[in-house]
Amino acid sequence: MSDKQNEQRVIIEMGMGNDLHGMDYTKAAKRAIEDAFRHSSLPLFGVLELPHDAMRVQVTVAVQEPDALDLDALRAVLPRGRAEVNAVHGGLNVASNGVTIVIAQASVEAFLPPQSGWTLTG
Repeated sequence: MSDKQNEQRVIIEMGMGNDLHGMDYTKAAKRAIEDAFRHSSLPLFGVLELPHDAMRVQVTVAVQEPDALDLDALRAVLPRGRAEVNAVHGGLNVASNGVTIVIAQASVEAFLPPQSGWTLTG
């Protein structure tokens, strides 16, 4: 594993997901993570022939009841890299006609150890 202090963040994406009828925080969080995925692509792995396990993926999910999240189920959504999922208080619960709509937010960040032969700037 790499030293987190020396890693370089290569991507950060945000997503939003909801559960309209079941008040299922994990379902809403999965949808938020998948939404973030739809905004990103990492072609550098193919171009540089990097193995996907060189990447650490850090996900932060915000919902009103973080303890209600199944973090193992959320880790299973992540298709590549060494996944870390953290739950924090945030998101929204919205009352609507006697049910609670759960809205989750997710931040998905990908990190690589320092690479030779190329550098990231900015």
